Amino acid sequence: MNEASSAFSAEPLFSALCLAAMAVGSLHSLAPDHWLPFAAVARARDWSAVRTARVTFLCGFGHVTASVLLGLLGLALGVELMKSLGERMEAVAGLLLIGFGLLYALWGLRHRLAARFHGHAHHHYDHVHDPSQVTAWSLFLLFSADPCVAVVPLLFAAAPLGAARTLAIVVVYELATIGTMIALVVPARAGAQLLRFAWLDRWADAAAGVTVAAVGLAVALLGW
Repeated sequence: MNEASSAFSAEPLFSALCLAAMAVGSLHSLAPDHWLPFAAVARARDWSAVRTARVTFLCGFGHVTASVLLGLLGLALGVELMKSLGERMEAVAGLLLIGFGLLYALWGLRHRLAARFHGHAHHHYDHVHDPSQVTAWSLFLLFSADPCVAVVPLLFAAAPLGAARTLAIVVVYELATIGTMIALVVPARAGAQLLRFAWLDRWADAAAGVTVAAVGLAVALLGW
């Protein structure tokens, strides 16, 4: 009887945590740093909608997995310690975006100037270091290093419900985060593709880098 009562009382908590995971995953993905860099890079690299969604999914998965691992470490080491660590990692997220954006912009400038003054774009360099592949994996590492601290309390609250329910809440959080990112990135990429100016086509990579760096600066200053 007690077990049945306990299971019955756990259902409202489980439902509430699922809703919370959905809300946290969706709302924190609305921040521009979760979708604008992908749209900018997709425009610069002329990625298809499918490739853009695939890269966004990969980076979203890395971001969410890092968040979940942070939460699991919190279960072992204590929530306050892991929240403190996570907040420090979030604090450098803007700096990482700025660094990535500036490096990408400099690469774009170098690449374009080489093509302009030498009549080619160093294709031997691009063959060894495929820019699109390098860019995609750089974004993956960047987002994997930026966990969401908000998931830590969710995992702590879910832990008493057992491994199966905790895993279900993690899945809801992952789907909400990644789904929202893709839902924002794909139309943003389509909108960016409509911006067809000669100068933007020539300097697309540099412009994308500046855009990402600007987003990183906003994150660092505003704490998105």
